[in-house]
Amino acid sequence: MSAAHGRGAQTLRTPGRHGYAVEFSPYLPGRLACAASQYYGIAGCGTLIVLEQNEAGIGHFKSFDWNDGLFDVTWSENNEHVLITCSGDGSLQLWDTAEVTGPLQVFKEHTQEVYSVDWSQTRGEQLVVSGSWDQTAKLWDPAVGKSLCTFKGHEGVIYSTIWSPHIPGCFASTSGDQTLRVWDVKTSGVKIVIPAHQAEILSCDWCKYNENLLVTGAVDCSLRGWDLRNIRQPIFELLGHAYAIRRVKFSPFHASLLASCSYDFTVRFWNFSKPDPLLETVEHHTEFTCGLDLSLHSPTQVADCAWDETVKIYNPTCLTISP
Repeated sequence: MSAAHGRGAQTLRTPGRHGYAVEFSPYLPGRLACAASQYYGIAGCGTLIVLEQNEAGIGHFKSFDWNDGLFDVTWSENNEHVLITCSGDGSLQLWDTAEVTGPLQVFKEHTQEVYSVDWSQTRGEQLVVSGSWDQTAKLWDPAVGKSLCTFKGHEGVIYSTIWSPHIPGCFASTSGDQTLRVWDVKTSGVKIVIPAHQAEILSCDWCKYNENLLVTGAVDCSLRGWDLRNIRQPIFELLGHAYAIRRVKFSPFHASLLASCSYDFTVRFWNFSKPDPLLETVEHHTEFTCGLDLSLHSPTQVADCAWDETVKIYNPTCLTISP
């Protein structure tokens, strides 16, 4: 793996590995993880790549191989060394960067590809949620060897499962069935079903400043904002992407700022409170851009990854000025 600088971005090349997801460590500034797959995730194995920034740029810290493609990654919220990935073989893997090999544990219950995994950000609970092409979401305690609960209701593959940063035991999911759903682990059932798009919905995220606000990104190239107190229509719609939106993330630092990446190879930054909401378009990938994250430590830093076998860290112009 080799690092390079170009047009303000720090780049780490991942030969033979196509990036699906990237996430900054919540503990260690400059450390991030990438879930990647051989052969675009269609065949072959996967690799968890842990990266670290230093004075020279971005470097390879550690990597772990798995025997199927890896599609998502999430850091532990109570141990700076621990991560969970999810895979095409229906399993979740628990890794420890302090160990030489791994994984420490494998959770295998889903019957098809697991496309999404997220560790709860709510202090006091150590819960992980996964979403699968088997149309179910599952709840896990990493200290327990089996799932705690299975959530059924989606009528298509689940692409995204994201914990609320505000409400303990509450998560959202999106699916090929064109719905956004909000679930409560205490009742093991769905609280809200929103027919959010007339297309498959590949991603969603919660606003960090408003417990009632979520955003969805779909194959119809649109982003839509949803207020859970009134779900009859979106409170905003953002248009500009030319192909399916693969991932969307709200800013940890600005209440109305979000970012999205797409199969149109771009990352776009938006402020939905402005009349002209598109702030910036970043075009530095040559393939589907699948992974995206905004740093919890730096208000200006962004990471993304793509099928062009690169991970990039950069500071978009729009984040270096007041939005």
